Amino acid sequence: MEDILQILQEEFRAKLNNTVNSTKRLYRFPEGKNLAKVAEGIRRCGKTYFLFQTMRELLSHHISVDRLLYLNFEDDRILPMDQKKMGEMIDALYTLQPDLHNHRCYLFLDEVQNVEGWPLVIRRFLDTKDVEIFITGSSAKLLSKEIATSLRGRSISIEIQPYNFPEYLVAHDIALPSHPFGKKVLDLYRSHLLGFFQCGGFPGVQSLVTNERLETLQNYVEVVVFRDIVERHKISNISLLKYFVSVLLKNTGSRFSINKFYNDISSQGYKVGKDTLYSFLDHLEDAFLIFTVPIFTESLRTLEKTPKKIYAIDNGLINANTFNLALNFGKMLENQVYLDLRRQKKEIFYYNTSEGYEVDFVTRDQEGHCEMIQVVWDKSDPDTLEREERALKSAEKELGIKGRIIDWETYLKSL
Repeated sequence: MEDILQILQEEFRAKLNNTVNSTKRLYRFPEGKNLAKVAEGIRRCGKTYFLFQTMRELLSHHISVDRLLYLNFEDDRILPMDQKKMGEMIDALYTLQPDLHNHRCYLFLDEVQNVEGWPLVIRRFLDTKDVEIFITGSSAKLLSKEIATSLRGRSISIEIQPYNFPEYLVAHDIALPSHPFGKKVLDLYRSHLLGFFQCGGFPGVQSLVTNERLETLQNYVEVVVFRDIVERHKISNISLLKYFVSVLLKNTGSRFSINKFYNDISSQGYKVGKDTLYSFLDHLEDAFLIFTVPIFTESLRTLEKTPKKIYAIDNGLINANTFNLALNFGKMLENQVYLDLRRQKKEIFYYNTSEGYEVDFVTRDQEGHCEMIQVVWDKSDPDTLEREERALKSAEKELGIKGRIIDWETYLKSL
């Protein structure tokens, strides 16, 4: 155990040194004494580098690297891993460096959901050692289930996404725009925004040429489908699952009806129950690939019967895995606004007025403040502006909530 741990620690320190110039993520772990800090998110979104960023901050406060332990629970050299082996491996750190018993240590545990019973190990070390524990995982449900049972009140979580637009600019050595905005600046950053929509925000594809980027992003979806859904949930109808993913990505920003999809595939000869399709969608949300937004209503019946809207984790991922001949900038901006609102930890709904107008987002923040948002790519066209304002005014009258319109220009000006 000590031998493999020494090898892993040497490799970790080398990797830590190699990430010094990585793009800084606009996240911080929440403060919390004697709490495990958890970072959730889709595979390849940058959770590991966020851990390394957190480590470098500790080093900048003169904490010795000897007091840092990093374990990746997707490393085949330590798999299969169980609760007992995980505890022994962390204990071995103190065996190798007995002086650590007298200091606070910092444990960084990557993709911890792969270890059955991991929360019990976390609780033991929180209770018996002077330690801070940082965890990542790519399964919302596995993490939340374990946290709710074994770590209730002992953890605090954040969700990590691929780069947002400001992080994308930094990754490409582009300075954030400065105020005031003139037409030259707006035109320049409009082109950068379109580049962001094409490329997406996954850190690992930012420097790749187009074909390599597309292939890599397609592979990301394959890995999520097989590792996080097929293997984890023992799915046998893989071809239907992959088709389901493709249809969902194409429907980003639109309502999606399981019933309609069921009828469509039944007519094509697929034999599957509706419950299976609901499970597929649940698994995809659990893996942070697809998100659903319900209608804003007080009626449980309406909530259950009305289709949800679909959003995806990344615009670049959508473009790489669908065959849209013409890019819909309005849908991409709407998808990005959704991700930004989610990043702000807001509750998100959409709304239908009694006159049949749809409002893209009704949001509620953690203080209970509500807002409505209508997203359109370009509101310079009078007919477009009139249509969007009509929907907002109708909804404002019914709900008593103020609304605003976001187009590409207002989006840039909000940076």
